Amino acid sequence: MSSIEIRAVRTPREKRIFLTFPWRIYRDDPLWVPPLLPERAKVIDPQRGSFFKRGEAEFFVAWRGGEPVGTICAAEDPPTNANRDKQECVFGFFEYVEDYEVANALFQRVINWAKDRGLNALFGPFNLDYEDSFGVLLEGRDRPPALLCGHSPPYYQHFMDRFGFQPARGDNLAFDIDPSAPGLPRLTRLAEKLRTRGRITVRGADLSQFDAEVDRVHYLLNAGLAGLPDHIGWHRDSVEATLSQFRSIADPELVLFAEVDGEAVGWLAGIPNLNEAMGYDVPGTISNFGGTCVANRSAYA
Repeated sequence: MSSIEIRAVRTPREKRIFLTFPWRIYRDDPLWVPPLLPERAKVIDPQRGSFFKRGEAEFFVAWRGGEPVGTICAAEDPPTNANRDKQECVFGFFEYVEDYEVANALFQRVINWAKDRGLNALFGPFNLDYEDSFGVLLEGRDRPPALLCGHSPPYYQHFMDRFGFQPARGDNLAFDIDPSAPGLPRLTRLAEKLRTRGRITVRGADLSQFDAEVDRVHYLLNAGLAGLPDHIGWHRDSVEATLSQFRSIADPELVLFAEVDGEAVGWLAGIPNLNEAMGYDVPGTISNFGGTCVANRSAYA
């Protein structure tokens, strides 16, 4: 078998190979939803990606016999490490053929990258954003992924276990509800009672005040999720970058804010499921997602 070589992405051709490599893994998977290449290219661009305002990253391709067989990203996020008292190397964009030696070679390259920077553990996979495609899929391969949720073949989990990774965050869950579910009418009546009391108001988003709305979402995300074990606070730049992806397609009347005395206390975004248009056909339910994924941490020092 030809030896495996891990090379950093340097040329435009290597960048294209890095960005399009997932097609080699998922082209026969009917539930896979291809990423939008312009958005994917923006994320890894040091001049445009929000991550690079606070950290550094390097991208690698695994080669064997002149063919690409895997990709990975290694990144350092100093502010987040300082806030959490960690010395972690974030890894992501981790895709590879079903060959443990390929996965191991990619891991070893990232470990060396991390050690050169005084980091002592791997944390991921994340695609630079801690909420973008994190972890590996554990359950739900009979359903398509939700927006921003990861999707991976079964052998990814087996290889992560074999390498010694342990769960580092709670499962990322996606739910499906039928409009005829028996509990919904009761929930609607309860919501109407709360409205009549007048203390809580619900309004749609004001996209003409986009920056102010991003500030509200940023606050609500961090305040609402702060109690979760090992919670990583959202950076405002990441919130803005995530929301900006959907600004042109969002219906402001479905991006809702709950307010008490003029202060935002809750937020719910209903956006079109672009995955349906891009990747698959699904029945007409409110949401058609399933599965769990989990981020992993592995100390190697």
